[in-house]
Amino acid sequence: MTDETAPPRPARRVVVAEDEALIRLDVVEMLRDGGFDVVGEAGDGEQAVRLAEEQRPDLVVMDVKMPVLDGISAAERIVRARIAPVVLLTAFSQRELVERARDAGAMAYVVKPFSAADLLPALEIAVSRHQEIAALEAEVADLTDRFETRKLVDRAKGLLQQKFGMSEPDAFRWIQKTSMDKRLTMREVANAVVNSSASAAGSAAIRTGTPASPGPSAGESESSGGPAPRTPSPAPPPSAAPAAPDEKR
Repeated sequence: MTDETAPPRPARRVVVAEDEALIRLDVVEMLRDGGFDVVGEAGDGEQAVRLAEEQRPDLVVMDVKMPVLDGISAAERIVRARIAPVVLLTAFSQRELVERARDAGAMAYVVKPFSAADLLPALEIAVSRHQEIAALEAEVADLTDRFETRKLVDRAKGLLQQKFGMSEPDAFRWIQKTSMDKRLTMREVANAVVNSSASAAGSAAIRTGTPASPGPSAGESESSGGPAPRTPSPAPPPSAAPAAPDEKR
């Protein structure tokens, strides 16, 4: 019997933008040692945007403080053009800077000095979150519904991580795969995960005599107080979907 192995994943293509040449060299070396393919290097924000437009990378890693065009403004342009997720590098961690980076659409930021152990996981999380947003945008056209769906999916991911020890990307992939396998929307799957968890908490409260936290009534959605989105009856709990990992013991 021959073992079948999955084909190796193509290296993620990255543009690196950093005006300090020595730091840029270190970042490029970390990325290449981590299996990334660095397809462009920039010394200022304007050049970073141009390289991103030309190369269409999977990811852009960029310093915040750069000449010509700062990293946050460059990130905003790259994200607005839907080119790639952006991870910002910064020597500062002030709240105002973090909020600006978030508002610009950066998927993550890493505070200097950092090592490969700090940088590489942040890049994977950024790519994963970018893919989640793209998947939700493809499924939900209305901006308000998309925001509510994302909140519900984030809550379901947290419950799956807590109960089954899954990583955040794995939890989202489970929701996405289950929605395809069951021919449901991701919002319906996420709602089933949340409702199943609430039901389990209620049962535990009855057994122990501890009041359960109040939740939305059966006919109301948690976010709006109006009618809940229509789901198949009965809504499938996580156990009804395939390939859930073993629960942590």
